[in-house]
Amino acid sequence: MTLQQIFYALTVSECGSMNRAAEKLYISQPTLTSAIRSLENELDIRLFSRTNQGVKLTAEGMNFLRDARQIYQQYELLKDRYGEKEKMKQKFKVSAQHYSFATKAFVETVKKYGAYEYELEISETRTMDVINDVGNSIAEVGILYLSDYNRKYLEKLFRERGLIFRELVKASAFVYLYREHPLAGKSQISFEDLKDYPNMGFDQGEGGSLYLSEEILSDNDYPQTIRVNDRATMLNLMRGLNGYTLCSGIICEELNGSDYVAVPYADDSSNPNVVMEIGYIIKKDSILSDIARDYINELVKYFE
Repeated sequence: MTLQQIFYALTVSECGSMNRAAEKLYISQPTLTSAIRSLENELDIRLFSRTNQGVKLTAEGMNFLRDARQIYQQYELLKDRYGEKEKMKQKFKVSAQHYSFATKAFVETVKKYGAYEYELEISETRTMDVINDVGNSIAEVGILYLSDYNRKYLEKLFRERGLIFRELVKASAFVYLYREHPLAGKSQISFEDLKDYPNMGFDQGEGGSLYLSEEILSDNDYPQTIRVNDRATMLNLMRGLNGYTLCSGIICEELNGSDYVAVPYADDSSNPNVVMEIGYIIKKDSILSDIARDYINELVKYFE
């Protein structure tokens, strides 16, 4: 097995077609097919199933490429770090739940690399996608939170995917709403206060467990609930419908503006408050790129 064969297999998986992959690699289709077949024979597994629409990863192929992608990315990091500096191109991706501070840290990190060539990406996405992106080495860093409610479930997923969680900050629940909302002037907002207003949350996909919810206190029973896919839509609906969401209260006004406020959540015996441990996940024993380390440093600086 060679790094070239791993690269070929990763490219086929990305393209979903032998022909398209061969074009991207600037090699002939028979050469690529032969290289993949040789790799499959050596591993004694079938990586791809062939269909009329192209190729699709088998279950064994998916497991192999999850590990192989990490090996190849570590090779690229070593090549970048110790190769010719003038040809170095910075590459980095972070996957995150919908946090403005994660975007703010990304902005500050990108500013440091303005004089270099780079290929950077930030993805605000579902909780399961954050875990899978880092677990499959598609992203180097993932941003999410743990609480007493979701901890056992998420830590099980971390163990299965070889991930470790590093805490950045602890926070209690706040109610986030438009500044002209009828409740915005209160010093605290209780569960009873919220009953006449729609609760906003981020969609976690079909069959998404409550343990994957991005919003704290997600196990409460809310009379009115609206699910959205992006932060801008949520803010618009909060403004237009007097909706609210429950969050950490850590808001970056520089990016979100000052039209929204975070008010402390007032708990009671039936509706207690909880602590969010916001942090990041990375692959266990991974060698982080320079830009990944810079990004994590920016997160730490933000909370300091």
